[in-house]
Amino acid sequence: MGLIRMTRWRTLALATAGFNFSVIVWFSFAPFTGPIGDDFGLSLADVAVLASAAIWISPPGRAVAGWLADRFGASNVFGAVLAVVGVSSVASAYATDYVVFFAARLAVATAGLTFVVGVQHVAQWFPDEQLGLAQGLYAGLGNTGAAVGALALPRLFGTDWRSAFVVTGVGALAMGALYLLLGTDAPSESTAAENAENATLSSWLHIATRYGVVALALGYALSFGLEISMNSWLPTYFREGFGTDLVVASTFAAAFPLASGLLRPISGYVSDRLARGETNVLPWFTGRYREQWTLICVSTVVAAMVLLTAVGLTGNVLPTVAAVGLVGLCCGFTNGAIFAQVPAMFPDRSGAAAGIVGGVGTVGGIAFPVAFASVADVWTIHGGYAVVAVVVVPIVALNAWVARPEIAARANVDGFVSVESEGPQVEPGGD
Repeated sequence: MGLIRMTRWRTLALATAGFNFSVIVWFSFAPFTGPIGDDFGLSLADVAVLASAAIWISPPGRAVAGWLADRFGASNVFGAVLAVVGVSSVASAYATDYVVFFAARLAVATAGLTFVVGVQHVAQWFPDEQLGLAQGLYAGLGNTGAAVGALALPRLFGTDWRSAFVVTGVGALAMGALYLLLGTDAPSESTAAENAENATLSSWLHIATRYGVVALALGYALSFGLEISMNSWLPTYFREGFGTDLVVASTFAAAFPLASGLLRPISGYVSDRLARGETNVLPWFTGRYREQWTLICVSTVVAAMVLLTAVGLTGNVLPTVAAVGLVGLCCGFTNGAIFAQVPAMFPDRSGAAAGIVGGVGTVGGIAFPVAFASVADVWTIHGGYAVVAVVVVPIVALNAWVARPEIAARANVDGFVSVESEGPQVEPGGD
């Protein structure tokens, strides 16, 4: 139990603050890639590998972290992750050998695992009818840490990346201690104990292969994977595609995270309203209200990517910036819709489900930039968006299949692989 009596909104505030600071530390290297490259004599390719390493741990790490949150409680896992992050960040500041530095920064990247821990924590405290809004606020405001770090760290520390890593490392340790002191895993000890009891390997395997989780995980790989890949790709796109300088290209690129990060709460709220009001917006999927909204959002991402290629090929930069913002809006809506649906589908195993969906979601961040660059080499720098849009159409089709009422009603029970679960089976919530 924490030092003060926690409520659902205090828990949301704590989780959001913890995740926000985690994101600041997670991407704290980004403003200093130039000075770091100079100090260690890195090539541009080396710097690119260092940047991509921040995502390597997330796919398997998030799946494990979600399970650990169910098993040992979100407060303990959040605090432990930030302890590792804090020590590793300080160690990276004093590294003189690049191999040691790289290993330390790889450990710092575990900060990204806190996302699914916070999802589980928030889900334990909020009723089904408020899950979408709560998760949207948590993820949307938490992810702004990337922008906060990019704006604040170079202004506070200039090119002194070693001091920045020490300060952020100490801050991570302090935040981890605060989470341990204040965090309460669930509204009642019996609920926390039940979560721990149900967190078995067989139940994790069961959840990982259910229709609903597979569909949502691939949908998140599209929306969130596109979000994190565009954050790194867009400055290059505007610079190479339109001949803008670095400052202008980065300013144009900011349209994407601004649109995607702040719209999650709105989408989560829409999902809640549709579920509470039992509103059918797609009559073919009657009664599956959250699924309908998710399917709409995933479909708009694909359409917006095709539109971005079409607008980019005109050579007009300002309409292209608007199209980029539209893609960001669609990604933000999809992210919010998916994480309104995940804890509603698995109320008793929200950590494991969120870990799997969140982990798979980061894979797109690794794959999409490669696709964009490959298409640019053989066709045009504008064409990658449309090519990826065509490739991911099966993801939309899978989500449409799972949203069918007869499938959706058992999407957390039936799966692609038969696995016996030791945990309780419940109907998907929210509809």
